[in-house]
Amino acid sequence: MPQAQIQPASTGATPPAMVQSDDPLLALVLKSLDDDQGQDLVTIDLEGKSSIADFMVIASGRSTRQVAAMAQKLGERMKDGGFGHPRIEGLPAADWVLVDAGSVVVHLFRPEVRSFYNLERMWGFDGPSGAA
Repeated sequence: MPQAQIQPASTGATPPAMVQSDDPLLALVLKSLDDDQGQDLVTIDLEGKSSIADFMVIASGRSTRQVAAMAQKLGERMKDGGFGHPRIEGLPAADWVLVDAGSVVVHLFRPEVRSFYNLERMWGFDGPSGAA
């Protein structure tokens, strides 16, 4: 089974977390965000940290329009992939959109909003080596 991994963006940004997982939903999420040119993807393994989900994925879009489009396409791809209808919150403003797919929670931000809330620090993300 393929391993869910994300590669560093070609923008020269800090490499994202490399999470090894056989979770097909996580693989779909990462592929969808990569296909839609999501920036600065980070995957945080929540196992043992929280019961809300197994994984949290954080990504940025260049504009509210891109953030909204990534969220809508991700929801469509999850439905088409047989993962049901994810709950999507925050689409009208699209500064911060949350896609709750059960075992994977996705946060999509505009860069300024992402740096303000800094979820990576809140959840103890250490960088490329993995979660704290």
